Amino acid sequence: MPSWSQVLDEIKSSKRIDALDFVRRKYLKLLFEKEGRNVIAYYSGWLQKPEIGNADINDDDKNGLMATIHGLDRKRGLDLILHTPGGDTTATESIVYYLRKMFGTNIRAFIPQIAMSAGTMIACACKEIVMGKQSNIGPIDPQFRGIPAQGVLEEFNRALKEIQDNPKTIPIWQKVVEKYHPTFLGECQNAIDLSMEMVSSWLATGMFKDKNNAKEIANRIAKKLSDHERTKTHSRHIHIDEATKIGLLIKSLEKDFKQEFQDLVLTIHHSYMHTFSNSSAIKIIENHLGNAVVYNNLDRQR
Repeated sequence: MPSWSQVLDEIKSSKRIDALDFVRRKYLKLLFEKEGRNVIAYYSGWLQKPEIGNADINDDDKNGLMATIHGLDRKRGLDLILHTPGGDTTATESIVYYLRKMFGTNIRAFIPQIAMSAGTMIACACKEIVMGKQSNIGPIDPQFRGIPAQGVLEEFNRALKEIQDNPKTIPIWQKVVEKYHPTFLGECQNAIDLSMEMVSSWLATGMFKDKNNAKEIANRIAKKLSDHERTKTHSRHIHIDEATKIGLLIKSLEKDFKQEFQDLVLTIHHSYMHTFSNSSAIKIIENHLGNAVVYNNLDRQR
């Protein structure tokens, strides 16, 4: 299978006006032929275009999934290739609900590089996650405009403790705490609870549904993934060894699949990276039949 540079050479040497699309779809079809499972790539171009909005997970993505799932033989299950910075939690909840209505829990998440935050949550709703040495997921602790909800609660609790220990610190902490509006602490706790409940439920009913202690396993994993004190930052990269240690059911792209299959998954990833670098696309949802919804800078094309 072609490497990063070879994929780029293939695109450049093609005489087709749709070379970017043609190359991506060619390899998606090959992946389907290898396993006989439906393939959908759910890709964001935020790395290439960090200043562009709408690259994260949102409710509009369901339209892309509806378009790409239509006409598929759902009995074949789904291999979902994820590359995303994350996004809206409630949109993610609705997307997972829809995916499970279509495929049940017969969904595998492939993460060639990055699936952060809400992307990690989607992966946790699948029966297994496939990662390579270069892959990572991320913490699922919710954020408010870049502020970690759990970090806010930790800061507030620290303020209470220090004020109790030394009332002279009240003026210092007053300046810190007054930036939060009255209901903000409650919103933070609700967001944390929702995120953990969603992931725990999906793990218990999917990845660990055959385990007698599924709820216990799921709760433990969800707690670790949402523990801001443990991960320190929402952008923390959790690689395959740590993801396995946390307790997730992870398959190794290098060890559990043949070399040709591994190379094919990475070739597909390269083809999407080149598309984002050489077009106006900011997000692509696409299946192995070539059906796609492509979100551009200013509009969406199907």
